[in-house]
Amino acid sequence: MIDRRKNTFISVLILIPSILLVGLFIYGFIGNTIVVSLSDWGHRLGGLAFDPEKNFAGLENYRQLFSGFVHGRFRQDLVNAVFYSILLMAGTLFFGFLFAVLLDRKVRAEGFFRTLFLYPMALSFIVTGTIWRWLFAPSGGVNIIPTFFGGTAGTFLWISSRATILQFNWQDLFQVLSIILAFVFLTLLIRSLRTGSPKGRTFSIVMLLITLLYASVIHRLLPPILPFEEMHGFNLATLGICIASIWQYSGYAMALYLAGLRALPESIRESAQLDGANEFIYYMRIAIPNLKPITLSAVIVLAHISLKMFDLIYAMAGADNANTGHPSINMYLTTFRANNFASGAAMAVVLFLLAALFIIPYLIHTHRERRG
Repeated sequence: MIDRRKNTFISVLILIPSILLVGLFIYGFIGNTIVVSLSDWGHRLGGLAFDPEKNFAGLENYRQLFSGFVHGRFRQDLVNAVFYSILLMAGTLFFGFLFAVLLDRKVRAEGFFRTLFLYPMALSFIVTGTIWRWLFAPSGGVNIIPTFFGGTAGTFLWISSRATILQFNWQDLFQVLSIILAFVFLTLLIRSLRTGSPKGRTFSIVMLLITLLYASVIHRLLPPILPFEEMHGFNLATLGICIASIWQYSGYAMALYLAGLRALPESIRESAQLDGANEFIYYMRIAIPNLKPITLSAVIVLAHISLKMFDLIYAMAGADNANTGHPSINMYLTTFRANNFASGAAMAVVLFLLAALFIIPYLIHTHRERRG
């Protein structure tokens, strides 16, 4: 009993420095950023003074970000970040699983191909951005590939195009979000009907009705977010950034999926073959459902990475290219060029909350699985 208490005491002493350092340099700075975002630091001259004037401004900085006239670029950057996340996750998971399936078939020189697919992860985003900036040069790179086969050179502006698709009015933001949530709750409802969960079915029906009611009626009774129309959408210049990021992180997804495929018992594959399942059915109907935990982990990590794509975008398109904008780039410009520290801190908090939307549910899900 005495040895156990002694070991516990020693363990606590060892952990205290780490806890203090994490509390100060992570959670302390997060708290300080939130405090700064609620002030007016940098809204007037003297923001870089030794003792700058800082007054409490409440949520005014956040209101300006989402409905102020001067922060239209930030709102477009938020839209870009959503598309960055979706395309990065979809492309990386698709190619990662495809590479994992190819290697799972015991190809020759498997070690070479595994290293080849994983190698891009060894590069920093700065190096990746520089390489792909050359490849996506308007008058060179991939645009001149058709000339090698007797065709004409391409003219697409991979990282500077101003063409935009899937546009929507920012005034309809909450209506668009409610439609997306309605689709999510409809999916949950179908899943609860299949699993026979009465609590999940009731929750999904209630939330689905609420979102549909808001999308059809309530939003018409509320004042608009902006007093003017402001169109945002998917800028095609972001395609170049997405391709470079998918190229770099497909090897990461491949490593996860390959480890998961190799961990599946061989008896499952043999049973599927005896039941007449071919390779395609085995991977689609058996392997993928068993790899759901790996997919969830990969989605969380990739979503977190997509919210921190500062260095890749900076290297490929520069900080002043509004077509490939990202909230992290805007935060850098607002904070360290315009010296508007309060607005920059508010942008940082918005990014922090977006990352929490992915991480916190994952932590809760993991904790419940461990307890179960």
